[in-house]
Amino acid sequence: MDLSRFSIGGFDRGRRAWVEALWLLVQALLVDSWLPGTAHRVWLLRAFGARIGRGAVLKPHLRIKFPWRLALGDHVWLGEGVWIDNLGLVELGSHVCISQGAYLCTGSHDWGLPTFDLIVRPIRVADRVWVCARATLAPGTRVGEGVVVALGAVASGDLAPWQVYAGAPAVVVRTRPNSAAVPLPRSRGDQAGTGNPRCGPVAGLGGADVGAPFP
Repeated sequence: MDLSRFSIGGFDRGRRAWVEALWLLVQALLVDSWLPGTAHRVWLLRAFGARIGRGAVLKPHLRIKFPWRLALGDHVWLGEGVWIDNLGLVELGSHVCISQGAYLCTGSHDWGLPTFDLIVRPIRVADRVWVCARATLAPGTRVGEGVVVALGAVASGDLAPWQVYAGAPAVVVRTRPNSAAVPLPRSRGDQAGTGNPRCGPVAGLGGADVGAPFP
């Protein structure tokens, strides 16, 4: 490949350069920072175009490439050091936990071409999904309802609902109990800024049978 001929094709960054520059400054100071708190992170992300439902929990050192290409359902937890590299749209359903250091990547390159062209594919995550710490979702990944992507797994393609995936590349290692589909009761912990994004066996959606092998 010849990187001097690199091409982004028709890729559109979605906002003017000054808006993106302002977001980078705001993110460095208040979102990807050590400062605790969810409310200010939700407010800032929404101000830059993100769609965020109720009951979010957003932890420090969160990195979002383009807020205007982020959609979160209700009660989404994003743990410390999560990186959502959303050149393309990233959609997370409701009751989704993305644990510490997980990486959601929407961009790649066509290594078969000398111009190393940019490739962008969206990521869609259905309801009641747990992406465990240090796991990776590749461009174009579609995660079915109730899936668990285990610690450090590298997932791509279509992930079948209510399965537990582990390894690199990620493969099915067990089925998640359907009891995880029972509607969750509302509590004071539903308020923004509370909750435990570690998504342990008790706090998460899967129970001890799912959480224990993949802390």
